[in-house]
Amino acid sequence: MQIEVEHDVVVIGSGPGGEGAAMRARKAGASVVVIDRNAQVGGGCTHWATIPSKALRYSIRRVMEFRRNPLFSAVGGQLEASFPDLLRAAERVIADQVSVRRDFYLRNKVPVIHGRARFTDPNTVEVHTTDGPTRTVRAKKFFIAVGSRPYRPKDIDFAHPNVFDSDTILQLDRTPESVTVYGAGVVGCEYASMLRNLGMKVNLINSRDKLLSFLDDEIIDALSYHLRDQGVLVRHNEEYDRVETQHDQVVLHLKSGKKLRSDILLWAQGRTGNTQDLGLESIGIAANSRGQIDVDEFYRTVQQPHIYAVGDVVGYPSLASASYDQGRFAAEHAMTGECDTRLVKDIPTGIYTSPEISSLGRTERELTAEGVPYEVGHSMFRSLARAQITGNTVGMLKLLFHRETLQILGIHCFGDQAAEIVHIGQAIMAQRGDANSIKYFVNTTFNYPTMAEAYRVAALNGLNRL
Repeated sequence: MQIEVEHDVVVIGSGPGGEGAAMRARKAGASVVVIDRNAQVGGGCTHWATIPSKALRYSIRRVMEFRRNPLFSAVGGQLEASFPDLLRAAERVIADQVSVRRDFYLRNKVPVIHGRARFTDPNTVEVHTTDGPTRTVRAKKFFIAVGSRPYRPKDIDFAHPNVFDSDTILQLDRTPESVTVYGAGVVGCEYASMLRNLGMKVNLINSRDKLLSFLDDEIIDALSYHLRDQGVLVRHNEEYDRVETQHDQVVLHLKSGKKLRSDILLWAQGRTGNTQDLGLESIGIAANSRGQIDVDEFYRTVQQPHIYAVGDVVGYPSLASASYDQGRFAAEHAMTGECDTRLVKDIPTGIYTSPEISSLGRTERELTAEGVPYEVGHSMFRSLARAQITGNTVGMLKLLFHRETLQILGIHCFGDQAAEIVHIGQAIMAQRGDANSIKYFVNTTFNYPTMAEAYRVAALNGLNRL
């Protein structure tokens, strides 16, 4: 057994949360080592989740734009692309991301050990490597950033070639004609939108009474309408009873008595933290039934305050962007004993349906419940010159602001480039005092034609309601 020199910090996992923690701790002068169970850095975000699914979505959008462009149809343009063809486009992006992330560790002199870590005591982990001896690594501080994986009920045969989750769907080697997506959370809605745009018949099964209930109601209504308009069959308040696998199809039996037959089933009902085999029980840390770890406001584990946990393994919001900031936030606290709480407050949500969604701050429902006097400003994309030029006229920008102080309280965007557009408002919303005012958008000149102009239109619309 090889004994390692003691480090100041050990980070378990090299996804966004682990990378954020490692880089911040290293910048503070700490001796840092990263342990990752995969052969390449980047975590699930790079290899199975965010990057490949968004690269796939981009390829699908390009195919759609080609097909509907009258210029190409006029010259007899034809474009056929199978699901495996589109997936191959993601491989280049994954390789580029791995290269970039690996260089971060090299430039900052952070060694990466590839192997499985397991706690043997509160300050020691054993690392079982694939190409060498077991190592013992000791440290003063630990960051658990092991990410999550799709939740798999034991009664469903995920080894069947027609049953997939959000990881294995990226290995699909054919283009099915129909798919049932069970679970209408962010992942389920994103894949339902993508697969329908490829021409598949899509059933989207939601166990709740509305889609993505954490969003503003107007955005939820818009998403529901456009998914149905695209041809997605959405069923609310349904729960599965059992999954029947056949040679070439899958039948989903619902508790309501319905039977949905499709070529494949995509299970997208929640995720589980990758805390198994970490040896947490030996140091008094207990993960919940979904493999998630309880932490305090500084992301310290309750039982072992020198051990932090960040990213998907702590649950909501389970976003790559949030995970990176949580890692930086936690490392700042570990290194200095202090941190700016704004680092992990008001994190925008990006949902890559078609059209996409992004939101920040409070919803109308929340403001009404809190008794906050607010007003609403809208900008419909169909009225913007840039949207008319690109043909992406579906969508809107919605600003919620205080009637008296004019402080921005919420930003909700639905449509092309929504995840980019929201950041303009985020910069103003983050300001303190009078600097956070909807008047900024009225008194600022925006390039024309741009989608950013939506802020001026929405601000004027809202102020006219006062």
